[in-house]
Amino acid sequence: MNNMLLRAMTGTVYVALIVCSIIFGGGWGFPALCCLFAILATIEFSHLCNSQGSSPSAIIVTDTIGALIIAASPALILHAAGNPAASAFNIGALMLGAFTACLLARLTMQLYIRSVSPLVSWTASLGGLLYIAFPLSLASLVYLISGPGIILTMFIMIWLNDTGAYLVGSRIGRRRLFERISPKKSWEGFFGGMTFCIIAAIVIKCCMGTYAPGMSLWAMVVYAIVVCVFATWGDLVESLIKRTLGVKDSGRMMPGHGGILDRIDSLLFVAPATLCFIVILMYI
Repeated sequence: MNNMLLRAMTGTVYVALIVCSIIFGGGWGFPALCCLFAILATIEFSHLCNSQGSSPSAIIVTDTIGALIIAASPALILHAAGNPAASAFNIGALMLGAFTACLLARLTMQLYIRSVSPLVSWTASLGGLLYIAFPLSLASLVYLISGPGIILTMFIMIWLNDTGAYLVGSRIGRRRLFERISPKKSWEGFFGGMTFCIIAAIVIKCCMGTYAPGMSLWAMVVYAIVVCVFATWGDLVESLIKRTLGVKDSGRMMPGHGGILDRIDSLLFVAPATLCFIVILMYI
């Protein structure tokens, strides 16, 4: 099958899955998808960090269980209590407890697993939970406390930022954005992506009705800039990880696209930024 066709088909399924989980998920769909992403991305990250050798199954299982509990914490607590404000402490406690338990379990496992660099292996597990599970749990939390509008807007802006950066950068990109990490990225592409995000903010605010976030137009424009900046950082950080490990793609879970991390790298940075942006708006 033609690679472009395969890429288009995979991308269509990926986008449809996200949009349907947000709009038709009934409160559980998107958090469940975040948990699925956490499981797949953690498995992928574990294999990636052990690319020079096989990763013991016990490590993968432990990391995946920890990531699943952390990613599921907001949905489990909020659906059980029904009060976001009163549940904030419980969410934090469950996430911190799962994180601590996973790290202690991983430290104990290093006593029984023969590893050339046990501390490096343990640190990779720590990094995976911080890099993948926590941001996905925050994406779920944003959805649960703010509704589908802001999450749908976030994804639309992430996708349009990628599209704008590619279209503009491939045509007129001259000045390298971060040549040491990603030689193909350019400043022209960066501002092209930002322009697409700002246009999306205006269109969403004016045309999306009930799915438009409850922000002013100026707040939407500022949010578009925030998404562009953090999405670019997320992309660059994943490029740094892959370049350090000497791999082209994070995995092969998504035919034509590489791995799941190659698709959600921007989300992992934009989701925490979105939550912070919402909190800031509440106090200004």
